Amino acid sequence: MRVLIVTAVPAERDAVASGLGGAEPVPLPSGQTGYALHRAHARHGEAPLVADVLAAGVGPAAAAAGTATALTAASAAGEPYDAVVSAGIAGGFGQPPGGTVVATSIVAADLGAATPAGFASVTELGFGTVEHRPPEQLVRAAAEAAGAAAGAVLTVSTVTGSAERAEELTARHPDAAAEAMEGFGVAEAAAAHGVTVLELRTVSNPCGPRDRDSWRIDEALTALGGGCAALLPVLRAWKA
Repeated sequence: MRVLIVTAVPAERDAVASGLGGAEPVPLPSGQTGYALHRAHARHGEAPLVADVLAAGVGPAAAAAGTATALTAASAAGEPYDAVVSAGIAGGFGQPPGGTVVATSIVAADLGAATPAGFASVTELGFGTVEHRPPEQLVRAAAEAAGAAAGAVLTVSTVTGSAERAEELTARHPDAAAEAMEGFGVAEAAAAHGVTVLELRTVSNPCGPRDRDSWRIDEALTALGGGCAALLPVLRAWKA
């Protein structure tokens, strides 16, 4: 079982690697530079499980490019990934700081057009999809194992910084539990390769007015490592 865990920044990557019991940086088979790849080995039952953790960069474009490059290189090397996880810290909608969310849907929340009638998504405009839905049974099992809430995780290119923006997003996506910047890009790459995708986020702050005093980044990073570690046996059982 081979799992690719994609984060945005090295701090998230290192938190995941720490949660997996520590890992040594190794070069990517694809020759990607700028971000190290960490590898953690664990055994669940009789078969080994390998999790590679990549910091691909901030935003959906960097996430999609980094994920697609890693998936392509792994396939070319004869060691394809069985699953991809988009992981990192996030803003929460009604979730406590340090809480964990597993995505029931991965949504490109600001991909579309502003119209006189309001926002229209790319899907509503007839130009493609703005949502990926991981398998429901896998989401339920992952959320239970990680002690997580389950809900939509919104991907945005500009993070929410006002109450008005938070209200607008939750009006369009009443099941939203968190907001981040990479999940949809990771999911697009995974879908192109026919690989199962999950998104796991830990809450560092509430979505709304930017109040740095309310941020709990260290708590969220600690929870991130534990949450990703909890996913591995679930993914192995899913593959089996």
